[in-house]
Amino acid sequence: MTQKPYRVLLYYMYVPIENPEEFAKEHKEFCVELGLKGRILIANEGMNGTVSGTMEQTNQYMEKMKQDPRFAEMIFKIDEADEHAFAKMKVRHRPELVTLRLEDDVNPNEVTGTYLNPKEFYERLQDPDTIVLDARNDYEYDLGHFRGAIKPDILNFRDLPQWVRDNKEMFADKKIITYCTGGIRCEKFSGWLLKEGFQDVAQLHGGIVTYGKDSEVQGELWDGQLYVFDERIGVPVNQKEHVIVGKDYFTGEPCERYVNCANPECNKKILCSEENEHQYLRSCSHECRTHSRNRYIAQHGLTEEEVAERLEAIK
Repeated sequence: MTQKPYRVLLYYMYVPIENPEEFAKEHKEFCVELGLKGRILIANEGMNGTVSGTMEQTNQYMEKMKQDPRFAEMIFKIDEADEHAFAKMKVRHRPELVTLRLEDDVNPNEVTGTYLNPKEFYERLQDPDTIVLDARNDYEYDLGHFRGAIKPDILNFRDLPQWVRDNKEMFADKKIITYCTGGIRCEKFSGWLLKEGFQDVAQLHGGIVTYGKDSEVQGELWDGQLYVFDERIGVPVNQKEHVIVGKDYFTGEPCERYVNCANPECNKKILCSEENEHQYLRSCSHECRTHSRNRYIAQHGLTEEEVAERLEAIK
C-alpha cells in the first residue's frame, strides 16, 4: 500500500506549564515555521493538540517535543492523510484543557481511572455488570459509539458530572468504564468519578483512536465512524465491519454526513444527505431557515421568491 503524503498527529499531556500564554505564542511560531496546521490548546495543566503536516514536518515536530523534558513521554497517535486536515494553525491558551469547570478540580497525575488497553476494554464491553459511559458530546456519539454505550442526555462535556449525579442509581453496584476520542477527557472525568465515590472506574487508554488501530481487536464492537475535530469530520474505527448508526436529521435514513446549521446563531451540527441539505436550506428548523443571516441563502444567492418556494415545498 502506498504511503499517504501527509500525517495527522493527535496527542496530549497533563504536565505543569509555567507562563502558558507565552509558551502558546512561542509554540505557534515554531509550528508555523515548520509548516504545520492544526489546533493546540495550552493551559497551566498541560497541552492538547491535533496537527497535520508532511512526514518530514511531523517527524521534526515530534523530535522537538521529545527534547523538552516536560514532554519526553508524550504519546503521539498517528494517522495518514491525503492532505492537511486543517486550514490554519491555531494555538490557544485556555484555563483548562477540557472544559469541566469543577469546583474542586481533578489532577489526572494524582487520581484517574484504571487504564485498560484495547483488549481489556473489549472484554469489559461484554461484561453484563459493566456500565459503558460515553464521555463525549451528543453529536460525536450520534456519528459513532461503542455497542451498548450509554449516551448521557447532555449538550456539553461540562454537563456530564451533574448528569451522573442526577442518575446515580443507574451506576449502583456496577463497574464503570468510560471512553473518549484520544483519552484526554477520560483522564479527568474518571478521576472525578473516583472522587465522587464510585469504586470501580476504568478508562480506555489512548481513546477510540488507539482502539481502532489495535491489530488484535481491530475496532470490533464499535459502530459508525469516529468524529474528529478537523476537516475529515469522520474516520473509520471498526476494521471488521462498518455499521452506520448515524441518522439523517430530516428523514431518519442512515447517514454519516455532518453539516452545520446555516443560522450562525444556531450552528447546530446535523447529519443530513446532500439532497436534504439543499431541500431544507441546511437549516435545522423553520426559524433557522427564515433567519435574516441564513448562510445557505447568502451562499447560493437565493431570491425571496426562491426561498418562499422551498419553504412551501417542505410544509
